[in-house]
Amino acid sequence: QVPLVESGGGSVQPGGSLRLSCEISVDTGNYLAWFRRTPGDERRGIALISSGGSHIHYDTSVKGRFSISLDSHDTLYLQMNSLKVEDTGMYYCAAGSRRFSIDSDDYPSWGRGTQVTVSA
Repeated sequence: QVPLVESGGGSVQPGGSLRLSCEISVDTGNYLAWFRRTPGDERRGIALISSGGSHIHYDTSVKGRFSISLDSHDTLYLQMNSLKVEDTGMYYCAAGSRRFSIDSDDYPSWGRGTQVTVSA
């Protein structure tokens, strides 16, 4: 079984919003994150959150527009507002890191991704 399953992706116009969800069926570890892979970039950590929700970090490219949250340690969310064309890509949720990190190697559990397409 897939340890994490993303949903909520789709196609939206610039300036629109989407909310991604990640159903978690494995131990979350101390930290969870959303990663993004775009044609012009390798997989990048864009939002991180501690399992208790007290520590949150955003990549500069999404700060002020995206919001990460965790619901009772079983569902991870990414609220995406003011979407830009540059936000287009595959979004992955990741869990199980023992430290606050944007290094993908620190996360042993991954979803298969959900596609987000932003175009006019």
